[in-house]
Amino acid sequence: MTGYRAALEDGAEIVVKIDGDGQMDPTQIGRLVAPLLAGKADYTKGNRFYDLELLRTMPRGRLFGNAVLSFVNKAASGYWDVMDPTNGYTAIHSTALGALPLGKLDHGYFFESDILFRLYTIRAVVRDVPMRSRYGDEVSNLRAGRVAAVFPFKYLCAMVKRIFYAYFLRDFNAGTLQLCLAILIGGAGTAFGLVSWIHSWLTGVPATAGTVMLAALPVLAGIQFLLGALHYDIESVPLEPLQADAALAERLEP
Repeated sequence: MTGYRAALEDGAEIVVKIDGDGQMDPTQIGRLVAPLLAGKADYTKGNRFYDLELLRTMPRGRLFGNAVLSFVNKAASGYWDVMDPTNGYTAIHSTALGALPLGKLDHGYFFESDILFRLYTIRAVVRDVPMRSRYGDEVSNLRAGRVAAVFPFKYLCAMVKRIFYAYFLRDFNAGTLQLCLAILIGGAGTAFGLVSWIHSWLTGVPATAGTVMLAALPVLAGIQFLLGALHYDIESVPLEPLQADAALAERLEP
């Protein structure tokens, strides 16, 4: 955060972040900043999952953990086309950096995932850049147990906040309607099914076919609505860079 603030104060247009563990090749900076210079993105990050040959250099534990986190991060951040969320090799345009609430960003290992969530709230365009990491004899301070205990709650909070901001606070759209119907109809069917199952278990009387259908049909309908909301969310990934809007605004100023 100190570096980001200093870069903004110095008037930097693009800010690159490289972790200090020696795994990131500085000669790849040109490829990392190219989409920003071309005006095609506001934030770029390394991605170690593009090339199968590159994956062979990654420890299997990290490979599995990053794959799981990538899927969870898609739902939490809204960037369904982004992988490898914990990759710390990043570059950001000053337009997006200046719009981020730097004081609210996570100061721990959740930083890279948290910044993706924050970028979505300002509708910044994020692009992956294939990168090869160099793994040596260094020992990581990141502990799998710590991540498993803390990350799920943080991802859940980020997902709930993003959905509330995007579908209830700032807009009300088809995704909102489908999500609400999924919760109401699917939730009602699930609740009715649980009550019926408990009653059947306590009384020893099997539930009738009609009772089962009354529980199953709303649940199936709720799943369909949920899939529709998911599809809408995937199609809503930001595509218009913030820097393009900023450049247009500058040209229109008298």
